[in-house]
Amino acid sequence: MNRLYRWTRDLHLYFCLFISPFVLLFAVSVLFLNHGKVAVGLSDNPDVLRGVRIPPGLERTQGREAVEGAREILSQVELTGEVGFTRYIARERRFSFPVSKPGLQATVNVDLDARTASIIKRKTGLWETLAYLHKSPGPHNAAIRGNWVWTRVWRWLADATIYLTMFISVSGIYLWYALKAERRVGMVLLTGGAATFFGLIYAVIR
Repeated sequence: MNRLYRWTRDLHLYFCLFISPFVLLFAVSVLFLNHGKVAVGLSDNPDVLRGVRIPPGLERTQGREAVEGAREILSQVELTGEVGFTRYIARERRFSFPVSKPGLQATVNVDLDARTASIIKRKTGLWETLAYLHKSPGPHNAAIRGNWVWTRVWRWLADATIYLTMFISVSGIYLWYALKAERRVGMVLLTGGAATFFGLIYAVIR
């Protein structure tokens, strides 16, 4: 029992310290998601790159294959980030896609006949960057999301934060219960928190 208590206490402390920056990021970014406003400031002068090498059959690709084609173009225009989706406009022979990463959003428009790429960029501030990380990689575009290596790394860290938070919550209850002197106060707080949570759920669904 004493050994289990010591192991749980130490892991509770160390895991809490490890994920504290991530928990703080998610907590603070919620304030921006609820109350912030995005100042859209697109560049008036897009960058244009000529002589772009177009992957064969790019206009016929879809899903992950289209994203791979977009990434080939990204390497030529010296951009990095997560490709959100791709779109091919047949009447204009134009292939376009957005690219996002912390601090930057861009749209790339490729003229397949002229072999040119027009890049419109928008820098994002600290608050919008935190909100981007909060939502990344997100539930949308499941077939193509995580196509940038750092998005995959961030997804692993975000998932680890969730699992460790669950461990900290459960181990915290165990540590509280192991301290007999704190059981009465803890029970009051636990009951109050549970009543508030379920009361809110009840009020919302009515």
